[in-house]
Amino acid sequence: MTGKAQQLRELIESGEHFIAADAYSALTGKIVEKVGFKAAYLGGHACSAFHYAMPDYGVYSQVEQLEQASRIAEAMSIPLIADADTLGETVADAFHFTRRYVRSEIAGYHVEDNRNPRHSAYAGDLVPVEEMQAKLDACARARGDSPFVIIARCDELYPKSYRGAGDGNLEAAIARGRAYVECGADVLLYPLASPEACATLVAELPVPVCVLGPVVPGTAFALHTGWGMIGAAKQHLAFARELMETGSVTFDHVFPEKDELLEMDLYDDIIRDWAARTGRDTR
Repeated sequence: MTGKAQQLRELIESGEHFIAADAYSALTGKIVEKVGFKAAYLGGHACSAFHYAMPDYGVYSQVEQLEQASRIAEAMSIPLIADADTLGETVADAFHFTRRYVRSEIAGYHVEDNRNPRHSAYAGDLVPVEEMQAKLDACARARGDSPFVIIARCDELYPKSYRGAGDGNLEAAIARGRAYVECGADVLLYPLASPEACATLVAELPVPVCVLGPVVPGTAFALHTGWGMIGAAKQHLAFARELMETGSVTFDHVFPEKDELLEMDLYDDIIRDWAARTGRDTR
């Protein structure tokens, strides 16, 4: 069987645009696979919020992200891309955690050039290009001969007004992208890049360009997150309020896909076989 990292690499190299859809748990990973997506994505905000009730400020660690990402990847046959945030604070962190990602069933990650505590009240800036290059070099060395996909995330076009750290300079974004490719990046990710900026990035850069959010024509793929975790949390909050206020919850219990997603028939068959072999009753 082809490994998931190789699957992802071949999907990217095919030139076929795809969406890596929000998968913040093992069950939601199986759901996006069932719907027909060819890849899934675990965002840092989705993971930190859903599993740890923490903001995505660099507070929770790559140990925690790896724990959840590994569970999701194991539950699916499609490749999972993980948000690796800054991949720790040093090149040693980057090397160590990359080896752990490669040894898992996770197909690839993206590592960003922001500075912790990023996306927070701290109005930070991007790390120097040379520092990001050193980190990516450590990632590439840790990957070795594995087909694991390294996506370098450049936040130059992610403005400070949106809790980013970039200045919105397209030429600087291109220069950073080229520098990151020199050190082993297979793909470049530019959050909040406009369709016009994406067209320039695709034309100027030597590797595929992807985006975070809605599909942008001409890019290689989109990492689409947030809607699953936020939708589930909002629905849970509404049901909890209804239960507190009325003593009951009105919702449709029927979920016909549940048995298939949980492989209940497979486990029932195994249990029936065990029961028949050992003279036990079955339902």
